[in-house]
Amino acid sequence: MAKTAVIKESKPEVNLTRQREAILTVIRGRDDHPTANEIFRAASVSLPGISYATVYNSLRFLKEAGLVLEIQFGDSASRYDRETGRHDHAICNCCGKLVDFELPQAADLMKAAARKSKFQPASVHLTLRGICPDCLEPGAKGRT
Repeated sequence: MAKTAVIKESKPEVNLTRQREAILTVIRGRDDHPTANEIFRAASVSLPGISYATVYNSLRFLKEAGLVLEIQFGDSASRYDRETGRHDHAICNCCGKLVDFELPQAADLMKAAARKSKFQPASVHLTLRGICPDCLEPGAKGRT
């Protein structure tokens, strides 16, 4: 029988296998928003036998349990965020860097959008696309 860890948060208790715990630890230990491939490489350090299938299945489980947030931007690979509360993102068009930020005015924007569209709002997530400060530096890699 596999050992499990019990995670207690504001959500109901979640029993995690050793593999799921390792994957959650990888995501929570990073300041960026890793892809499944980056998570696989990092988790392989502590669990050399882990497979891609286990990583993908664990990510789906952790997302459904509300422990991580999956971020999808078009056709590019999903990224995973340790911050599951409402927040917004900025993504660099040059290097792909993704950063979190919180915009308090988002609630007002959602209300205005709901009035205009006549939709019943469920959530709003803003994504700012542009060029990050690193890529704005003269001679920066990734700058087009």
